[in-house]
Order: sequence, then structure tokens, then C-alpha cells
Amino acid sequence: MNTAARLGLYSAGLAVIFAGALGAGSALGQVGPAAGPARQATVPAGQATAGPKSHADMAAPADKDSAADTAHDTTAGHADENGERDEQDEHGGHGEAAHNESDTPGGLQVSQNGYTLTPFTKPGKDFRFNITGPDGKPVTEYDVAHEKKLHFIVASRDLTSFQHLHPTLGQNGVWSVKLELPEPGAYRAFADFAPTGGDTLTLGVDLQAPGDYKPKALPQAGRTAKVGDYTVTLDGELEPGHASKLTLKVTKDGKPVKDLQPYLGAYGHLVALRAGDLAYLHVHPDGEPGDGRTTPGPEITFYAEVPSVGDYRLFLDFQHGGDVRTASFTATAEQAPAHTH
Repeated sequence: MNTAARLGLYSAGLAVIFAGALGAGSALGQVGPAAGPARQATVPAGQATAGPKSHADMAAPADKDSAADTAHDTTAGHADENGERDEQDEHGGHGEAAHNESDTPGGLQVSQNGYTLTPFTKPGKDFRFNITGPDGKPVTEYDVAHEKKLHFIVASRDLTSFQHLHPTLGQNGVWSVKLELPEPGAYRAFADFAPTGGDTLTLGVDLQAPGDYKPKALPQAGRTAKVGDYTVTLDGELEPGHASKLTLKVTKDGKPVKDLQPYLGAYGHLVALRAGDLAYLHVHPDGEPGDGRTTPGPEITFYAEVPSVGDYRLFLDFQHGGDVRTASFTATAEQAPAHTH
């Protein structure tokens, strides 16, 4: 083959090779730097993407059907009145409770740190319950706090009803108390106690009163509460995450009450419940009778730290003339404005 023929055949071969390369490039797309990170895919309606919650999402109170209220089944896997446990509870009844975070507001859980509140009867003349410990046995030893081993608080879900009771402890670790629910509807009961050698805990359980339930609106926020001839005024603001100074002044027929009587070792007891999920705070006053600085009225000072913004119901127990009375308020906790420099 002469030189010209050979050159022609070589050129034809190169053309075929370049044509094949061009086709492959077209099939694979443009060659060059990436155009940038891909956008997140759109999530169909009714779904959500995983990601960190906002501060408001984490702090906002849940409604009355919150998971904290229903996460533990109070009808299965518990001890009976004699402390006998079924197989389910023996192997895993308290495993999850042992991992509860200590910063969870009180009263939202029926089990915490291995302790479980178990009711045995419906509300009535002889309401009975016990507290079982991490070993699955009924707790029989408690520390005394404000003259009682256990404080039992019962409030309606709409926060218009409140009772502060003190049950009697039997030898078998079963508590009993007369409990009458005033109206049909949903209630939350709180056991506030400290097992000997353990930390103070507040466990909560839902109760029901049968009948035609007609929930009431949360009373409006205010600074004054009337209890018979007595008037209690509230001074101070609730600020989430900080100890808020609250001062309550008691008057009777317009005159300051300066002879309040000690009740459970103090001139007043304050319980705060968060509207919605009923997160619980039991607040005791600054000072106590006989300490040389605390006067028996007309003012009672408390320091309360609420866990989040929102509405709270405050219930003040005080004693005068031999009778214990309860004054109630609605207060709103708002985030303090950021300080500017």
C-alpha cells in the first residue's frame, strides 16, 4: 500500500474514535466542576424531616394528652397491694424509668428513677395507692418534709379544682386517703415524697370522675384572689429558668393579717401547675416560723422557678383562725427581654 493510502486509512480510523468519544460524552452529561450541593428533597404533606427542635418546640408545654401522661400504662405490669409483681414488670417494668432525665418537670411521669406510683382503687372514701421502688417492692420508709412523709395533690385538668391531702401509710406500704372528686371530668393526682436515702420525687397519675364532663376555661390572669373574708394579692413575675420572687399578702376585711398560723411547718405552701400538661412545682416560702426573721404575715415570700413560658395556676395554702384556706391565681410566665450592651 502506498503512503497516501496509508494516511487516508489512518485518518478514517481517528474519525471513528473521536465520534465514539463524542457519543459517550453526550450520554454521560457535561464534564466539568459540580454545580453545587443538591437541594433537600421536598417532603410530602403529612411527613416531617428529622432535625433539631427549636427552643420553643422543646420548652412549650404539651396538651393534656401529652406523651408524658400516657407513656406508662398504669393498669399493667405493676405490683398489687401485697407487692407481688407480674412477669412483665419483673423483667422490664422500670428499665425505661431509670433513664429519665432529672430535669424533667415534676408530675409528668408515673415512674421515675425506678419508683412507680400505682393506684389500686377509684377515688372515693378509701382511695389507696403505693409507691414501688427500684427493687419492685413497696416503699415503706420515707423522709419527713414539712411534717409529712408524703404530700398528695389532686387538681382537675382545667385547673379549677385543687386539693392538698395527706394520706395515711399502712405497714404494707399502701397509702390510703379519703378522696372525693367534686365534678365529673379528668383529674391529675401528684405524690410528692422523698424515699429514705433517695431524692425528692413527684409522680403523677390521671384519675377520672364519671358523668357529663363540661371543661371550664382557664381563669384569667390576675393579681387578687378572694377566699371568704380574706383577700390575697400577688406581687412578682414568673420568669422561666430563673428563681422568681413572689410575694403574697394576706388581708382580712381590708386589714393586714399579722398572725398567720404555722401550717405544716410554714406560714404558707405554694403549688404551681403549668396549664396544659400540669407540670408540677411545690414551692415553700423563704423562711420558717421561729427562725428569728420570718414574720407571721401579712406577707409570705416564695422563690419559684418555672420550666417554660406559658400560663400557670398558683395555689396558696395558708392557715388563720384554725382553718386552712386556699387562694388561687393564674399567672403568665414570659421570657425576659434580652439585655443590650
